[in-house]
Amino acid sequence: MEINYLKIKTMSKQNIPKWFKGDIYPEGNEVTNPFSGESYELNAIELSMYDFIMGATIMLETGDIFSNNSSKIQKELRKGLDWFRKNNINAYMILLD
Repeated sequence: MEINYLKIKTMSKQNIPKWFKGDIYPEGNEVTNPFSGESYELNAIELSMYDFIMGATIMLETGDIFSNNSSKIQKELRKGLDWFRKNNINAYMILLD
């Protein structure tokens, strides 16, 4: 079994922000930008944050009919994007920019 030490090192430096209440996945996965077709391998923390960002985006775009918390969702979406820029700028540029 080959171990990717760079990936382990990157993941160990990342901290889950206190405001983040989403699930943390046990494993990462490759994600493809649906617009550009470019892909990027995300570790478990990054994938968890990416899915949170995408879910918040969908909630805001669809009007979040089940909640009146759009202001809170917008703030947490911004925090998630900021977290991604700080923790993995390359993934951010490929998947979220």
